Amino acid sequence: MSGMYDEPTVSDVKLTPYPHEERGVQYGRAKDPVKFLQAAEQRAREHQVAIETIKILRRDVIECYRREGVNHFENCRDVAARYYHQIQKKDMGVLQPKWADPSKSQP
Repeated sequence: MSGMYDEPTVSDVKLTPYPHEERGVQYGRAKDPVKFLQAAEQRAREHQVAIETIKILRRDVIECYRREGVNHFENCRDVAARYYHQIQKKDMGVLQPKWADPSKSQP
């Protein structure tokens, strides 16, 4: 068969992040433009992952509310709490690199 009914598996691939590179102080140029662009792409991917995580959690909350009906206050509390805590994090839980300016990475 197509494997559609097999148990879902988790990939054991480990992705390593690109080293974080900030713009230079002089003229706003990066010291290594390739590293800077790779780091910018990495941050964009992390942001997209955070958005998709929020969408999945929102879908789970809506599904639970519809399934539970009038008892959703009691039965969907943990699902709604996970969604609430994720959207309350800074940048919706996006993984942040270690910035030279510490105010950028403060929660």
